[in-house]
Amino acid sequence: MGDTDRGTVLITGGHRGLGAALASRFAADGFRVIAAGRRETSAIAGVEALPLDLGDEASIRAAALKLEGRPIDILVHNAAIRGATEGLDAVTTEDFIETMRVNALAPLLLTRALIPQIRAGRRKVIAMISSRAGSNSEGHVDNPDGDYAYRCSKAALNMATTKLAADLKPEGIAVLAFHPGWVRTDMGGDEADLTVEESAEGLKRLIETADLTETARFRTHDGRPVGW
Repeated sequence: MGDTDRGTVLITGGHRGLGAALASRFAADGFRVIAAGRRETSAIAGVEALPLDLGDEASIRAAALKLEGRPIDILVHNAAIRGATEGLDAVTTEDFIETMRVNALAPLLLTRALIPQIRAGRRKVIAMISSRAGSNSEGHVDNPDGDYAYRCSKAALNMATTKLAADLKPEGIAVLAFHPGWVRTDMGGDEADLTVEESAEGLKRLIETADLTETARFRTHDGRPVGW
């Protein structure tokens, strides 16, 4: 792929926080960037907005229809919600299901809807912005937060990553999971270790250089392996 055609990147939740930082960096490096979310326009120069409500399956199908015939080289599943954080007593059916719907089911549905576009792309990379909080081996290390729904949703997303990686490998499509670090966003809070710019820079570097040899791996924003 020549420098004149870096390819197309679609980023869910690409209008704010980490998603916006990723969109800005990919766009600045010459990629065509589509920010998918609930806004009609993007505040980032050169970034295209795609209306998308990940909690609505009809919206997912409609978004894919708008992209019919357009190759997508890199699909970044970044959008997520936190859900209740006050421990077991705070778990409710509605909150748990909504968190699972957006964080785990929606990436599967959107991937399925966009498979024709990904197959037509040249890079063929699907990146899941997961979390160490969903790791069964590392999720409780220095992390006592009581967010049951979020943890379970990211654990489910991790399984979706490895399952998709196995199923799509014969087609040359790489599927990876990333822990972005503790980032200063609305979700991460002001005391987090990383700025969105620091996390996005590391993630972009890993995502844009990923290929089939990287499929089914789970890494931090700076490349360290994370246990499933």
